[in-house]
Amino acid sequence: MKVALASDHGGIHIREEIRQLLEELRIEYEDFGCDCADSVDYPDYAVPVAEKVAKGEFDRGILICGTGIGMSISANKVKGIRCALVHDVFSARMTRLHNDSNVLAMGERVIGAGLAREIAEMWLKTEFESGRHQTRIGKIAEYEGK
Repeated sequence: MKVALASDHGGIHIREEIRQLLEELRIEYEDFGCDCADSVDYPDYAVPVAEKVAKGEFDRGILICGTGIGMSISANKVKGIRCALVHDVFSARMTRLHNDSNVLAMGERVIGAGLAREIAEMWLKTEFESGRHQTRIGKIAEYEGK
């Protein structure tokens, strides 16, 4: 698995925690920033990560901002992206099992580093169930194609 990782200024601390997790799990990743505490625009980080996942350059993406909302909205504008905004471990598991989410968004001002780590680990380790869920994903893709 290869993961694209990014945050805006509101997610730099949790992004560091997720980088450590990826290294511990020996998951290949690339960090796309940001590397400052100064205010930046979340679409400048979310869209490139989402595009790289959609093109197949990366298997999954993880995005962090203050709430996760801006990152998830931005990422979901990219065709082929199913970005889930997650702030609990159960939702992290279910969005992989049932929705085959390929991008995870989290909010640093909403959850702490420990919970973010648990969420990301669950999301990274959970596989898509397929079956009846594949039909639903297909309907989303069909609509995107219009």
